[in-house]
Amino acid sequence: MNYKSVAETARQWGRPERTVRNYCSQGKIPGAFLVGKTWNIPENAILPDRVNKNRQAKETLLDILRVEKSGKVSGGIYHKVQIELTYNSNRIEGSRLTHDQTRYIFETNTIGIGNEALNVDDIVETANHFKCIDLVIEQAGYAPSEAFIKQLHSVLKNGTSDSRKEWFAVGDYKRLPNEVGGQGTPLPEEVPAKMKALLAIYNKSKSKDFEEIIAFHHDFEAIHPFQDGNGRVGRLLLFKECLRNKIVPFIIDEELKMFYYRGLREWKKERSYLLDTCLTAQDKFKRHLDYFRIQYE
Repeated sequence: MNYKSVAETARQWGRPERTVRNYCSQGKIPGAFLVGKTWNIPENAILPDRVNKNRQAKETLLDILRVEKSGKVSGGIYHKVQIELTYNSNRIEGSRLTHDQTRYIFETNTIGIGNEALNVDDIVETANHFKCIDLVIEQAGYAPSEAFIKQLHSVLKNGTSDSRKEWFAVGDYKRLPNEVGGQGTPLPEEVPAKMKALLAIYNKSKSKDFEEIIAFHHDFEAIHPFQDGNGRVGRLLLFKECLRNKIVPFIIDEELKMFYYRGLREWKKERSYLLDTCLTAQDKFKRHLDYFRIQYE
């Protein structure tokens, strides 16, 4: 039997090397074995199936999210998504609310402050983010548009301290130049044309694969069209586009945050950094779907 390296297998399968190593360590590649720190993979190995074939339900995740949202179901996948996506996406942007505080706001529409001083914007944006997720679920069947993207931003920033600043455009593109990660972004006067061009290219085809959705996310974040809230709006769009294309969505958590940042920064040089991070996040989300016995492909 001849064996291949992780790098050779990754090139053959079109997967990041880290993903192939994960397959090996999880026992998903029969016959693969470790010598020191090097995996040896049979040359006739087959790409592992990432589908949970044992699920019998025919409903899609989007179907279930809509039913649970409409029925105000507690403790299901809709409840899980609201809390996990809101907590983690806000946390990436500096929110100091804990997971328990985020959950409490969603479940009771109140917050127990005690002796702790909390940032009012953190609370307002948390409540607003719940509404944004509802919008994503309601509009998941439609291709992204400038109007919808601006609507997400408007809902997210409504009632915040930013909304009271004359120079801050809630629900509209930025008016002042801004940076992301120390890097310049398109100037305000360039944003409308760049957003139109991005959406025109992206919406040429009706269906998208995983990599196309991630590329769209990178390009959106690179334009950085809003004064603030670009990351959260971008991740909401990511979740929506996965639902629209029947791809398992994912949530970037604290553990993956720095890998996510690196992936965005290095996208043009090496796509596998961001793809691998998102695939890892997707595998985490699949565990939630397995628990709730929701079919995915």
